[in-house]
Amino acid sequence: MKYQIAIIGGGPAGYTAAEVAGKAGLSVVLFEKRSLGGVCLNEGCIPTKTLLYSAKVYDYAKHASKYAVTVPEASFDLGKIVARKSKVVRKLVLGIKAKLTAHQVNIVTGEATVIDKNTVKCGEEIYECENLLLCTGSDTFIPPIPGVDGVDYWTHRDALDNKEVPASLAIVGGGVIGMEFASFFNSLGVQVIVVEMMDEILGGMDKELSAMLRAEYAKKGIKFLLSTKVVGVAKEENGVTVSYENAEGAGSVTAEKLLMSVGRRPVMKGFGLENLNLELTERKCVKVDEHMQSSVPGVYVCGDLNGVSLLAHTAVREAEVAVHHILGKEDHRTSNQSGKRKYGSMINIISTKRFIFCSASRLVAYQVRISTANTGRTYCFMCIYHDFIIGCFLYRIEIMVVHPLSVMVFSTRDDVAHITTLYRVITIIGHKLVSFVHVSFVVTYRSRSFMMHH
Repeated sequence: MKYQIAIIGGGPAGYTAAEVAGKAGLSVVLFEKRSLGGVCLNEGCIPTKTLLYSAKVYDYAKHASKYAVTVPEASFDLGKIVARKSKVVRKLVLGIKAKLTAHQVNIVTGEATVIDKNTVKCGEEIYECENLLLCTGSDTFIPPIPGVDGVDYWTHRDALDNKEVPASLAIVGGGVIGMEFASFFNSLGVQVIVVEMMDEILGGMDKELSAMLRAEYAKKGIKFLLSTKVVGVAKEENGVTVSYENAEGAGSVTAEKLLMSVGRRPVMKGFGLENLNLELTERKCVKVDEHMQSSVPGVYVCGDLNGVSLLAHTAVREAEVAVHHILGKEDHRTSNQSGKRKYGSMINIISTKRFIFCSASRLVAYQVRISTANTGRTYCFMCIYHDFIIGCFLYRIEIMVVHPLSVMVFSTRDDVAHITTLYRVITIIGHKLVSFVHVSFVVTYRSRSFMMHH
């Protein structure tokens, strides 16, 4: 069997590439060993948001009296919450399968192995291809902590499918995954402690906003140990003990369950990558050019495997770029004027129930602050330079509630940020975060008012 494109991995990069190529009339075969949708759909972005939404509704029910609504004895059933999560995921997976089938993509379930750049083996079948796309994603990284092999710890997969509420939970790692699960289990009444090696949670985010989020959850009872190194874990009769060291000395905490959420690593083994002899980066990820093509012509690498940005929407965009290059189609959004790929403007979203962090670019120049006048609180820090907004951080409490945002813009300089550019950025933020909510922005700029509807 010969195809124009063979794709290994059915996550956001893989299924997007398959759909785009199929639409263009190319013959496509897609290999996936688990379920279509990858980590994002099956055990990441989507399932965590369904759990967090249930937690948010439960929180609303507990505090409904503040809004003159009576909800007697609000309770939850974790087993049913998990079942709902699985139902949502299953529905979306079937939706992706239907899309690919409609575009004549051959979906092969099983572990694929690369023989060479034009040959892939899956089971006993051999598949030939003109172009090969590697979209194998990433997996949980478990650091070599003394004793970790002897304890029964959770990864994000275990936490998503858990149907019993533990009395306490220790989380090693205060990044995106750790904070989302900290938020969820805290809402269910679990005693949560987060141990983070860095001096602040959510290391990739603006520190001021990360500190604000941490303070909010500290009020809710979550404990944090920052600048703290885990030096050992041990199984106890009543759970797991985590030993640590920090500036105050050595210490330990014991919890019924332990969640390891230190980070993720690209999947580099198990599918014959070594047979291609691809050039790697200093971080041992596969090196690609601006078209997502590796050092071997005809072999493209999209998503987590190239190590540039471990985000689902980045993978989707990279897949489009790769297929456009195969088709010989010019992609105007591929790079900036210097020819470099534009990753600085990629939006990164962290959802922790009613809190959402959004960042676009980490450059810092002049700053614009946006504050709101409503029942929730919004803080938006815009980094601007001359006519361009080059970065933005948004912190929003109760972002899921349907109500207009009234925003006042104050600039530190008179000659920065054209209102058209500001409007464009705010509209993008509104689209990315609350596309299902009607948002009305009232912006005051240089003593002039503009009504913005999205």
